[in-house]
Amino acid sequence: MLCVSLMPETTDQALDGLHRAAGAADLAEVRLDAMRRVDLDRLLDHPPCPVIVTCRPVREGGLYDGPEDERLGALRRAAELGARYVDVEHDALSQLGDVPPERVIASYHNFQETPGDLPAIHRRLAESGAGIVKVAVTARHILDTVPVLRLLREAGAATIALSMGERGMLTRILSLKYGAPFTYAADDVGPEAAPGQVTLGRMRTLYRADRIGPATAVYGVVADPVGHSVSPEIHNAAFAEVSCDAVYLPLWVEGDAAAFVRTMSEFDLGGYSVTIPHKQGVMAAADEIEPVARRIGAVNTLQRRADGSLFATNTDWTAGLAAIEAVVGEGWLRGRRALQVGAGGVGRAMAFGLAERGAHLTLADLDADRAEALAGELRAETCSPDDIADIPCEVLLNCTPVGMHPATDATPVPQGALREGLVVYDAVYNPAETRLLREAREAGCRTVSGLDHFVRQAVEQFELWTQQAAPVERMRQVVVEALGA
Repeated sequence: MLCVSLMPETTDQALDGLHRAAGAADLAEVRLDAMRRVDLDRLLDHPPCPVIVTCRPVREGGLYDGPEDERLGALRRAAELGARYVDVEHDALSQLGDVPPERVIASYHNFQETPGDLPAIHRRLAESGAGIVKVAVTARHILDTVPVLRLLREAGAATIALSMGERGMLTRILSLKYGAPFTYAADDVGPEAAPGQVTLGRMRTLYRADRIGPATAVYGVVADPVGHSVSPEIHNAAFAEVSCDAVYLPLWVEGDAAAFVRTMSEFDLGGYSVTIPHKQGVMAAADEIEPVARRIGAVNTLQRRADGSLFATNTDWTAGLAAIEAVVGEGWLRGRRALQVGAGGVGRAMAFGLAERGAHLTLADLDADRAEALAGELRAETCSPDDIADIPCEVLLNCTPVGMHPATDATPVPQGALREGLVVYDAVYNPAETRLLREAREAGCRTVSGLDHFVRQAVEQFELWTQQAAPVERMRQVVVEALGA
């Protein structure tokens, strides 16, 4: 179930929020501590959805700094008027008075850290006999979510356990998988009530949180930072399109990604997308690495197999080559002369892919030593970026970020290098048509957009994880809409 947290200033605003919540959320929490004035009788006179009344004091991260007896009196009155629950802090439970225990949420908040004695804190709250125990702590690192998830998984009493902040967002979703009676969401039009809350709209439409249960499979993207990633939009839309009971989460992993993946193995996450800066480091967590990915020295996909082992691969090169072959035909690259600009992360993947397809490769990079090192691994040739226009080739690839939004006027290739019949590939997918691709098209070249590559690598991940055909057009539509392409 979903509970939307409302931070109104007046009774009218609170009632407006309750009417917005009705039908979209299962409950609504009204934070009295945010209100300048409140008419409890009017607020709780046949509300359109069940109501939790909270008046959080400053000492527990709230806004109320008035007399304690007035605060607790308002909570008692709310219970008398029919509030489904009143939320009472751990240090005020004994002062609450005559409120039926089943109507009480006994809560503990820590806005500084995740304390080491969470089980003991939970046990003390559970001993109060409250209908629901709530523990909300702060995640300074994503691994701080582990004791919170364990607490949820092992709790005997009805328990809500959350890690606050962006690093702890996964607990707001996975709490429903591990038995929480409900989780909190932010109001779509108001301020969040706690750090890291996800809006009600995104909880329902993006994560389909109202459908998450014990059998829901979990996937995610490992990145640092992660807020820019559109992968949650792509994969969650794909799961919804094929009615797959699965959810895909953004995972902000700082530091050792392999340690994160190893630690999370106890929660049986089904797989991961991996992006900057973890494509190399995460390999240490894998039990098996696909041979080409091992040669590339980077992976972007992890799959947890039925026996619990972790398989790592790189769909960047397979998707990139598939995007090119969709234009030129399968097998066309064998024996062709390929000129690639860029020998970094994507460049390494594409260079090994071209070698796998039997192309004759020349590499150019502003970092000449990097180009020479990669060329040595592949027995390829190198050239200076200044000489690109003079190198004979049949396919030209840009594997640099040159031309990416917002610097869309830039191009890594002089117009003189573009000629009719040349195949031009650009790894940049935002914008969908870069300056390079536009000038190539105008010169009569056949073009391959990085957007196609990006969609295909996500498609390959989806099919590896689910063992079913991906809804390719739906995934492409999501990317186009997300990028405004």
